[in-house]
Amino acid sequence: MAFVRTPRQSWIEEGLRALGDGGPHAVRVEALATALGVSKGGFYWHFQNRPALLEEMLDRWEQLVVDEVIEQVESEGGDARDKLRRLFALATSSIDDLLKIELAIRDWGRRDKTVARRLRRVDNRRMDYMRSLFGELTADTDEVEVRCLLAFSVFIGSHLITAGHGSRKRGEVVGLAMDKLLA
Repeated sequence: MAFVRTPRQSWIEEGLRALGDGGPHAVRVEALATALGVSKGGFYWHFQNRPALLEEMLDRWEQLVVDEVIEQVESEGGDARDKLRRLFALATSSIDDLLKIELAIRDWGRRDKTVARRLRRVDNRRMDYMRSLFGELTADTDEVEVRCLLAFSVFIGSHLITAGHGSRKRGEVVGLAMDKLLA
């Protein structure tokens, strides 16, 4: 009978799911092994320890929310407005699991300086990408910075605000905000 090893990526994905559901303390080797239906011994084949897994989880998260998003936006071509519309659509339709992970990492970063540095790097990469796109719409660097901050604030903040919008749905109001930023 052949031994089948649980792929490294499965541990990382399950770790991200656990992080989104319960924060960094929920990312425990035994709990991940149980969720994957395997023994925890396989974990140590791929990772030296839990901190090594946490680091690779942050690497994967950065890849998902920066590299793959930019690749997807750029792959369809178009001008800066087209790309910003695609970027906004991706950001506002983000998968619930990715949103939970995003919020968990932001919360984690409030208590862990290493995670805070990673989060700052990711946010700076996101802002730099938006600057490049908004910079094609206006040469006014102040205007570019304001539009980037507002767009990013809508992406993050709209998930934290519980206020209603009268007869409008949240997505509709977010869409109107994004239209204003592209005007």
